[in-house]
Amino acid sequence: MRRFQFFNNKRYFVAFLLSIVVIVTLWLVSPLLPTLAQPQAKIFDEVWQTVNDNFYDPKFNGVNWQAMQEKYKPQAVNAKSSQEFAVVVNQMLTELKTSHTHFYTPDQPSYYQLLGIFQPRDRKSLDRLKPFLPEGKFVYTDIGIFTKVINGKTFVSAILDESPAIKAGIKVGDEILSVNSLPYQPIQSFAGKAGQKLKIQIQHQASVNSKEEIVVTPKVYDTTTMFMDAQRASTQVIERQNKKIGYVHIWSNAADPSQEQLIYDLLYDRLKQADALILDLRAGWGGGNTNYLTVFTGQGPSVTSIARNKSSITYESQWKKPVVMLINEGSRSSKEIIAYGFQQYNIGSVIGTKTLGAVVAGRPFVMQNGTLLYVAVTNVFVNGTRLEGRGVTPDINVPFTLEYAQGADPQKEKAIEVVMDRLRESS
Repeated sequence: MRRFQFFNNKRYFVAFLLSIVVIVTLWLVSPLLPTLAQPQAKIFDEVWQTVNDNFYDPKFNGVNWQAMQEKYKPQAVNAKSSQEFAVVVNQMLTELKTSHTHFYTPDQPSYYQLLGIFQPRDRKSLDRLKPFLPEGKFVYTDIGIFTKVINGKTFVSAILDESPAIKAGIKVGDEILSVNSLPYQPIQSFAGKAGQKLKIQIQHQASVNSKEEIVVTPKVYDTTTMFMDAQRASTQVIERQNKKIGYVHIWSNAADPSQEQLIYDLLYDRLKQADALILDLRAGWGGGNTNYLTVFTGQGPSVTSIARNKSSITYESQWKKPVVMLINEGSRSSKEIIAYGFQQYNIGSVIGTKTLGAVVAGRPFVMQNGTLLYVAVTNVFVNGTRLEGRGVTPDINVPFTLEYAQGADPQKEKAIEVVMDRLRESS
């Protein structure tokens, strides 16, 4: 009997040792090792201290910042997951009532997008990411959509041009029900599945009879180039009543190449022959470059080059044709500054819905576990006016009901109508 008991104990002991070996092995090879190894209390303190040292207002908008640490730290320490921890941290940051102040984790597309946008400008901070991004690239796998949760349902709020989602037939306003029969999760649903065919169930209308299963093939997005690529892909000429209307969607204007591409297309390339322009600043991100208006307001010479064969080309340094701008609650930061200036200088009509009112300057800080803290580091005034919390109200308000929109875009259609009226007036 003792021999049998010993045998059983030995067998269980060996099994126990093997399980420990497996767990340790998985732990060591897991890319999440650095993240999981950091105690939540330590990360919480780092977040709190970073805000304490860098937030633009030393009085924290009248908030007792020390009291916020005492209030939220116990909740953060007891969080049962990284997602729950992030919720607690963001509840604390919300107390500051300021935009550009948020905590991001690697299970959010925004995490990678922000890193890609700031990558050229903040190498020192981003060097801390090397242990978490072994290939040194800011990439994630996706189908190119932005989503918004309304009453517990997830709707497609915007789609990047030439994305897998567009190619699969997904439209703005579609409700996402599942991906491969599992609940939709922005990162996890597509992680490691680039190039694979996935079944995504969507609902086009409020009626459950409009459910449809669509096959979509995710791809890897490089967040240092994805918005520039989408801007190029969006650029088109819409023909209406023998008139050519140029259209371009500025997804993010954080870097000079975005502005340079717009100017090149307007003055020398795809949009040069257009009779009017629609400049779409809806959705996406802002950034630091507010010089987009120069091509509409600046003064410069008209230069004509005449070749030996008498052929001539005239180069203009300013767009002098009709132009309108599209904005919505997804237009933020420098996009709001641009929209405000667009109105101030009477360049053209601003169409859509009121902007977010998120106009302070933020900076990303990489925490020791690879998470990302975005902090408002400077206050911003535009011609003496503070747009933070105020936003920009369009000249022509066009409501947009997102739920089950079936791809309809009343704001864009209104913009086409307005520029057509302008063209008729000037003819």
